[in-house]
Amino acid sequence: MPELPEVETVRRGLQPALESARLTSVEARRPDLRFPFPERFAERLTGARVEAVERRAKYLLMPLDTGETWVTHLGMTGRFSIERRGDAEAPGRFHNAAPAEDRHAHVLLETDGGARVTFFDARRFGYMGLIATAKLQAHPWFAGLGPEPLGPEFTAAHLLRRFAGRARAVKPLLLDQRIVAGLGNIYVSEALHRAGIDPRAAGGSVTPVRLKRLVEAVRAVLEEAIQAGGSTLRDFSNAKGELGYFQHRFRVYDRANAACPKPRCRGVTRRIVQGGRSTFYCPVCQR
Repeated sequence: MPELPEVETVRRGLQPALESARLTSVEARRPDLRFPFPERFAERLTGARVEAVERRAKYLLMPLDTGETWVTHLGMTGRFSIERRGDAEAPGRFHNAAPAEDRHAHVLLETDGGARVTFFDARRFGYMGLIATAKLQAHPWFAGLGPEPLGPEFTAAHLLRRFAGRARAVKPLLLDQRIVAGLGNIYVSEALHRAGIDPRAAGGSVTPVRLKRLVEAVRAVLEEAIQAGGSTLRDFSNAKGELGYFQHRFRVYDRANAACPKPRCRGVTRRIVQGGRSTFYCPVCQR
C-alpha cells in the first residue's frame, strides 16, 4: 500500500492540474471500488471547482466550492494519470504497482484547463467519498486520527504520553493511526533503524532521549522520501512505465541478510513478522 511520501507526491502531482480547476466532465465507469461511490457521485462533482489539493494521513482531500470535500484513498493499486496537450504523466511511483490499463480506468475527469485526469485501480481496494467539508473531521475516516508526523504536534512529548506504560512493541504502536497518522510499515522500519531502536522494544520502555531521536528520524526519512519522489515525478513522463518507490534507497526494508549500512556496525539485517507485517532491523545496532 502506498505510504505517506507516495501519497504526498501524488498530491503534489495532481495540484497543478486540479487546484482551482473546474471539473467540466466526470464519468464513473462502475458503481463501486472498495466501497460504493456516493449517490450521484459524478453529478455532484461535475461543475464543481477544486479549491485545494490537500492530504490528511494517507487520504487525498480536495475541498470543492460546493461545500463538499472529494476524498480519495489509493488503496493498494490506485493511481492517477494526467493528460495535458497529448502528454501523459503519472503522479507517484509505487512499489509493485499494477500497470495503468484501460480496463482498470474507473473514474475519468476533464477540467476547464484542458487536463484529463484518470483514476486507475486494478484490484479496486481504493475508494472515494464526498463529505460535507464542515463535518470532515468528525467523519469515521478521520475522527480519532493522531497528529501528522511532519506537523508540529508530533513530538517526543506526544509519544511519551501515548507510549506511557505500554508493553506493546514500539513498531506496531507507531503504525497505530490513533497515535500518529499516515505512518506505514516501510518508513517505520527505516526510522527505527536510523534511531537505533529495537522494533520489539516495549513502547513504555523507550526513554525521552530516544523518543526525541525517533521523532527526528521519522521526519528525516519522510522528508527524504518526499524529496526523492518529487525528483522522480519531474523525470517521469511515461504513464505505463516501470514503477517503484521513487527509486528511494532503503537502508533495511526488504534487505534481509544484507550487511547493516550504519558505519562501523557489523550486524546483518534480519526480517521478523510483527502483527502480520514484515519488520526489517539490525539486531546489533538497534537495541
